[in-house]
Amino acid sequence: QVQLVESGGGLVQPGDSLRLSCAASGFTLDYYAIGWFRQAPGSEREGVSCLGNNGVTTYYADSVKGRFTISRDNAKNTVYLQMNSLKPDDTAVYYCAAVRYSGIYSYCSVKTRDYMYWGQGTQVTVSS
Repeated sequence: QVQLVESGGGLVQPGDSLRLSCAASGFTLDYYAIGWFRQAPGSEREGVSCLGNNGVTTYYADSVKGRFTISRDNAKNTVYLQMNSLKPDDTAVYYCAAVRYSGIYSYCSVKTRDYMYWGQGTQVTVSS
């Protein structure tokens, strides 16, 4: 059974850091691109970052560029989102998602419709 499980969310103050984890089970990440998305109350789900299945290609939304870093640990079958210098505007439920490609590509997407599998989400709240 394909499953993605996010963890690492919580309540932090502005300027703090969090590292979100997205653990995959039922499949290995080798041919999968991973995306991180977030959804604030009353807003649409937006793409934050993604990692191509080559393990190298990354993309970051302008709102998080320079503060967030996406990475992958193949041995743990886990993808991370390191979030630094958090702001109140980063408050949202964060989701990871996965999509399998037939080959290895230097590409990833932050469009929700491009992803096959989704986790249940983890809440991140940034507040003083």
